[in-house]
Amino acid sequence: MATAKKKSASILVRGLAPEVKRKLRVRAAEHGRSLEAEARAVLADSVGAGSEPKEHFFDWMHRHFAKYGGIELEIPPRTAWRPPPTFEPDK
Repeated sequence: MATAKKKSASILVRGLAPEVKRKLRVRAAEHGRSLEAEARAVLADSVGAGSEPKEHFFDWMHRHFAKYGGIELEIPPRTAWRPPPTFEPDK
């Protein structure tokens, strides 16, 4: 059985500032990768490709503050803001 090969896409980036290219080349060398491989890694990291979804803010809040316990708030009863209409003709 043949293995399925993932398709890849190509892009061309024009007008890249020389300083950006230089810094990318330095970063690539620090990571032991080619310039092209480093650009792929930077792009994949910036869009979160292959990473776990980020934790939702409220899940984070609950995880950090649940140890302190909750608070009970008294919920006031609902009241009408104005008297309800009567639909009676004016006298």
